[in-house]
Amino acid sequence: MNAEQWLAAYAEKLGIAAPTDEELEALLALAGVAAHSSERKAAPIACWLAARAGVEPDEALRLAKQLTDA
Repeated sequence: MNAEQWLAAYAEKLGIAAPTDEELEALLALAGVAAHSSERKAAPIACWLAARAGVEPDEALRLAKQLTDA
């Protein structure tokens, strides 16, 4: 099972749609910004925070980049 298949199966278990290709790219970029701007553990937690806040992945990425650019 590859990552996309696993995520689709997990999303189904959660009762939600799997991320689109665009959302997946934005989430991976967000994780990269978080990890490279601080520590690796920031990557999954940044994605979780964005989801908890109800912020779309592209907006979450934009906000994370603001921290890096500051």
